[in-house]
Amino acid sequence: MPSTQDFLKFDQIKEGVVILKNKGLRLILMVSSLNFALKSVDEQNAILYQFQNFLNSLDFPAQIIVQSRRLNMTGYLDKLTAIEEKETNELMKIQVGEYRKFIEQIVGGGSIMQKTFYVIVPFSVSEMMFAEEGKRIPKIPQLTEDAFQRAKNQLLQRAEFVMLGLGSSGLEAVPLTNLEIAELFWSLHHPIEAERGYYPEIPSELIE
Repeated sequence: MPSTQDFLKFDQIKEGVVILKNKGLRLILMVSSLNFALKSVDEQNAILYQFQNFLNSLDFPAQIIVQSRRLNMTGYLDKLTAIEEKETNELMKIQVGEYRKFIEQIVGGGSIMQKTFYVIVPFSVSEMMFAEEGKRIPKIPQLTEDAFQRAKNQLLQRAEFVMLGLGSSGLEAVPLTNLEIAELFWSLHHPIEAERGYYPEIPSELIE
């Protein structure tokens, strides 16, 4: 009987790199945001110009993902509940309770949203092997440890180039760790549970 892993499009998360079933590699960068609307017209034009230059400078494909989900307020609501239960002043107790209900209504209506930005940097092992050997490579090449490390170095160079390019536009980018990648993938398939702050134990065979 097939397991959940059989339906995933990647084999493994290793050293901060996602290894696809076709042995392609992906590195995921989390990117900061900036309040573009609060910038002056000149600043906005400068940001757009720098970002355009960055995109034009890329000689490899990159994917930009914007994840939007309701902000997880579980911990904050639990803290308000604890304060309400311990409060001895009846008026303060009522005020805290009403405030907690107000926050719950806002969260329940989906009014508080959180956006997270990612850039996916790819690298193909076949691309590296073809460049080195100059001959046709199997559709799914064998990914030895040596081949992985060499491909990873090339991938990190691309990621560094992307981070520098984004930095010119005032954006900061950091690569996700193994656990952060696993939690991101899980949250994409379980958005409701993730919004509530629930994350399961990640299978160790998926992460090294």
